[in-house]
Amino acid sequence: MEWREYAEAMARLARDLLEQDSVQATLDSISAAAVDLVEGCESAGILAVRKGRAVTLSATDDVVRECDRVQGKLGEGPCFDLARRKSGDRVYRIPDMAAPQPGWEAFAAAARELGVCSMTGVLLYTDQEDFGALNLYSSRPGAFGEDIETAGWLLASHAAVALASARTIDQLEHGLESRHAIGEAMGILRERHKLSEEDAFQVLRRISQEHNVKLRDVAQRVREDRPGPG
Repeated sequence: MEWREYAEAMARLARDLLEQDSVQATLDSISAAAVDLVEGCESAGILAVRKGRAVTLSATDDVVRECDRVQGKLGEGPCFDLARRKSGDRVYRIPDMAAPQPGWEAFAAAARELGVCSMTGVLLYTDQEDFGALNLYSSRPGAFGEDIETAGWLLASHAAVALASARTIDQLEHGLESRHAIGEAMGILRERHKLSEEDAFQVLRRISQEHNVKLRDVAQRVREDRPGPG
C-alpha cells in the first residue's frame, strides 16, 4: 500500500474509531486495522501488564492470546524487554524469531511453536512495572521493515489515547472476565436444558432483572452450581 493510500485509510480509521461505542470496540478495531493495513501483518493484539498480570485487551486470533499468555507467565519477551529499557525506545522489531534472542529464549521458542516467525510492536505507555503494547505478528521471517514501524506508530497512537488511564485497564479486564463468565454460563444452560444461545441469554437476563442481581453474578452462580464430573 502506498503511503498516500495508507494515510487515507488511517483517516477513515480515525473516523470509524470515533463512532465506536466503547473502549473495547475501539481496541478491537485497531487490532483488526493492523491486519488490514500493515503489509505482512497476519495477527495483531494489545497486551497490558497490570499489577503483575498479563491481560489481552484485544486479539485478532488465538495466536495473539497464547503469545500474551506465555509472555505473562514467563515474565519475559519483547514487550517486557522494551518496557524495561532505560533508553526510551518505544518500538521493537524481531526480524527472525529463530535468531538468538538474549533474555527471552523461552518465549522465542514458544512463539516459534505457535508459528510466529517475526514480530514488531509499539509501547503504548509505561507506569512503573505496568505497561501496554500493540503487537503485530507474521508467520514469515522479515515481514516487518522500518517503514512498517511508522504504520505501527500511527495505529498505536489511537490505542494509547483509548488507554488513557490505569483505571481503564481495570475496567476492561473486569469486562473481559464478565463476558467469559456469561458465555460459560450460557453454555451450561444450553447443554443442560437444550436451549438456543438467545434463549440461554434471556434466562440469565430474566433472573438478573427479577432478583435485581448483576448479570455477571447470576452467571457466576450458574457456574458454581454446575455438577462436577461423576
